[in-house]
Amino acid sequence: MTGKLATRVCESESGIAQTAMAEIVHAVLSAGEFALFAEFGQHRPLRAGEHLFLRNQSGNTMYVIVTGAIELDFGEDLVVKTLGQHEFFGELGLLIGDHPRSADARATTETLVLELDHTDFQRLVDRDPGLVAYFLRRTIMRVVSNEQVLIRQLRRRNHDLETALDNLYVTTHQLTHTRELVRTDELTGLHNRRGLALYLQECRNHGDGAPQGLLLIDCDHFKQVNDEHGHQAGDRVLQSVANILRSVATENDRACRLGGDEFCLLLREAEPDTLQHAAEFILSAVQGLMGRPGGQPHVCPVSIGVCLLQPDTDWSDWYAHADNALYQAKRLGGNRLHWSRAATATP
Repeated sequence: MTGKLATRVCESESGIAQTAMAEIVHAVLSAGEFALFAEFGQHRPLRAGEHLFLRNQSGNTMYVIVTGAIELDFGEDLVVKTLGQHEFFGELGLLIGDHPRSADARATTETLVLELDHTDFQRLVDRDPGLVAYFLRRTIMRVVSNEQVLIRQLRRRNHDLETALDNLYVTTHQLTHTRELVRTDELTGLHNRRGLALYLQECRNHGDGAPQGLLLIDCDHFKQVNDEHGHQAGDRVLQSVANILRSVATENDRACRLGGDEFCLLLREAEPDTLQHAAEFILSAVQGLMGRPGGQPHVCPVSIGVCLLQPDTDWSDWYAHADNALYQAKRLGGNRLHWSRAATATP
């Protein structure tokens, strides 16, 4: 290869590498994400020219810029990237732990950053798992995409990078369903208790007002199904009940599995007639499934406690009233609905 040709090849590869780095989209936190990170991150001031970390230095923290600017120098003729307000970096160190930094990070002006370690990040997850799941999902996809571009364009892959990517792929797959897993019961696909709590919190935070009606549903003789037909048959019964509740719930309602064979349906807008109709529909649908032929049960009878909700009370009061009505339905033989005496009106 002649000197001129070698020079052109080097310039071409350098241009490709620079283009690849330029294609990496800067990661900026939304206003809600920044507020959450600022609540738990540790403030760290930097002087102009001060390095936050150096390339190949191990790290297990990530950073968010509050004010000022950070310059990331990846070396090897790659384009230097400058980050500004609310942009974040170093997330691989947090997600993987003791991960070699891929760039020198230096403050170009007087700068204030938020520093977050694993403990801080766990507090974020505990505070708002849905928002953190969304942040992680798009962050991981961005990191994976960026690494793939660099690998393809620069034609290099070492053992540490392969290990990092393997971890990232696994994390991405897990985080794809994080929001659903936080809120959802694995067996039935309905909201679980955590999902119910988050739903009620969202109602308060968004000013939509409290739900107006509650149906508390419990399977009759469910233990007998498990004992006589096995737990797989019991699981199918629970899934059938969940499907019936899902068919009753509107977009604004919430059907939940509270645990075991106990379910609830919270109706956003409900009058006595609406609640009565919903409860009767559930009972009718259950009876229809019970009438289907087959060696194993498709469903079992249910009892339903019905309650209109007072907006100035909370879930514990709602549950107590509906549970008392459910107990009365059970006491009367089950396979029926019963209204709570606490309802403002009954059919």
